Amino acid sequence: HEGGLLAIHSSAALVLDQTTGKALVEKQADMVVPIASITKLMTAMVVLDARQDLNEVIEVTSEDIDHLKGTRSRLAVGTTMTRETAMLLALMSSENRAANALGRHYPGGLPAFVQAMNRKARQLGMFNSRFEEPTGLSSNNVSTANDLARMVMASGAYPEIRIYSTTSSASVEIRGRIQEFANTNTLVRS
Repeated sequence: HEGGLLAIHSSAALVLDQTTGKALVEKQADMVVPIASITKLMTAMVVLDARQDLNEVIEVTSEDIDHLKGTRSRLAVGTTMTRETAMLLALMSSENRAANALGRHYPGGLPAFVQAMNRKARQLGMFNSRFEEPTGLSSNNVSTANDLARMVMASGAYPEIRIYSTTSSASVEIRGRIQEFANTNTLVRS
């Protein structure tokens, strides 16, 4: 921060005043770029909009393995958990298998889930955004800083998303063993 200028290394950025909605800092806010794990906010909104039972037990299967980027997961195939725990792990620890399992356990499966993600994006006025899957592993999940601001504002209206994304760590029983999961966001953790 020299001479009143913020050094923003991101190719695109937008800082909004949440009360007024006024843009405080903008940098290529309409540039369409891959959005990675921010995708999981849309995943959570779609699950909550569908009013699916958060206590229902869902299972991680081989279909949830990331063959795209080969990322690792602490959730082995065969792991079962409530939909609520899957959402917590997706939002807090960016667990890809949990996010994918949420999409698969949607009425109509993954194709219907992805359709719902794109429908929700249009409803929110995110016209430069496109979703292909629920984790963010695909670089075809794209958006702009302006569209993401709309998504973040909308997701803030869901108490579950606010709580799960700002939880610093949680003890979760996975296959009969208690495991500690931490938030991937250093700012939240500290």
